[in-house]
Amino acid sequence: MAASTLRILRSSSRLTSVFSPAYQCRHLSLQEYQSKQLMQDYGINIQRFQIVENKGDVDKAVQGLNKQCGKVNEYVIKAQILAGGRGKGHFKESGLKGGVKLTKDSKQVADFVSKMLGYKLVTHQTPEDGVKVQRVMIAEALDIAKETYLAFLMARQKDHEGPICVYSPKGGVDIEQVSEESPEAIFTSFIDIDSGLSAEEAMKIAKKLEFEPQYLEEAKNQIMKLYNLFLKVDATQVEVNPFGQTPDGRIVCFDAKLSFDDNAQYRQEKIFQMGDTMESDPREVDAGKHNLNYIGLDGNIGCLVNGAGLAMATMDLIKLHGGEPANFLDVGGNVKENQVQEAFRILSADRKVKAILVNIFGGIVNCATIANGIINACRNIKLSIPLVVRLEGTNADEARRLLKDSNLPITAADSLEDAARKAVECLKK
Repeated sequence: MAASTLRILRSSSRLTSVFSPAYQCRHLSLQEYQSKQLMQDYGINIQRFQIVENKGDVDKAVQGLNKQCGKVNEYVIKAQILAGGRGKGHFKESGLKGGVKLTKDSKQVADFVSKMLGYKLVTHQTPEDGVKVQRVMIAEALDIAKETYLAFLMARQKDHEGPICVYSPKGGVDIEQVSEESPEAIFTSFIDIDSGLSAEEAMKIAKKLEFEPQYLEEAKNQIMKLYNLFLKVDATQVEVNPFGQTPDGRIVCFDAKLSFDDNAQYRQEKIFQMGDTMESDPREVDAGKHNLNYIGLDGNIGCLVNGAGLAMATMDLIKLHGGEPANFLDVGGNVKENQVQEAFRILSADRKVKAILVNIFGGIVNCATIANGIINACRNIKLSIPLVVRLEGTNADEARRLLKDSNLPITAADSLEDAARKAVECLKK
């Protein structure tokens, strides 16, 4: 979900319980051009475009776009990264201001592309160093007579579990700005998951978006197609900003952000194969291949836990005792020995990690499985940094015996707080 939409929903008293801070889930996100291609496949109006990955392919892309459109009067050149604020961003190395450019000169397209491809774009949503641009979209620029905002989301709250539509007649700008300046201009419609979005409700949304009467039918049809896409691809979000109208009456999705439910991967294999990991932390990508959940942090104590709540408690206690966690690594509730070994490999490969804390509470997890994984990992990677282990729950006594008999330099801990304290203290020696 786009951070902007999430903040808007949290600021609404009716929707506070939908996205509470405790509800954390990472979803597959696609690049803009991938989202637009998917939307086009579902009959949704978009700007026609070409993608270039090499500077030498610009002329061919421009020719292809002109063939698609008959003739392009103006081009829009957009850097493709998984971050918002591209238009207001800048490229440190090439000096180009803005990751979105307009030109009527087909020769200038190549100049803009040459200053985007291979350079890092810095926006308010990227790291300080920016994100390297691997692809650039060249699209037909369309005049916009009206800009609105439209998003379908999956909500979870006591009185409504299912799809909602958040929309505003004031689109084309940051939705946070609309929320702050004109909160009365943001509307929410709750949709029955069984009956779906009716034509009547879609027309009501179109009218509240303040489209002119002669364009309401087309707007309604596009809204219903967007909802159909939302359901068919198991999306957690379909956000369009702007959802606009051209002077000749076309209703077009000018910019889109789609996110997908990871639990639906088995149903959406083709979509998940489109996932772009170039901008992701390579450690996170590596962990994902082994069904491990990893998030890198800035500290020096690596954490291996089972369960998100236990992970957060572990990190809090490390900080309470004066340390800094290096990561969030959750092995889950169905972990196998080989996954424990892979987790240790990922942790120990991080040069910032100077100690490792294993904190396992075995409910459905067999602590002996964890212990065997730890022992094999320590021997295989020849672990040379301090290791503190706390194991409680299923088969914990057997697990502690295995660790003790291994004769490896492992520091045992009796409790969560004891483990955090010992992990911090071992770095002071």
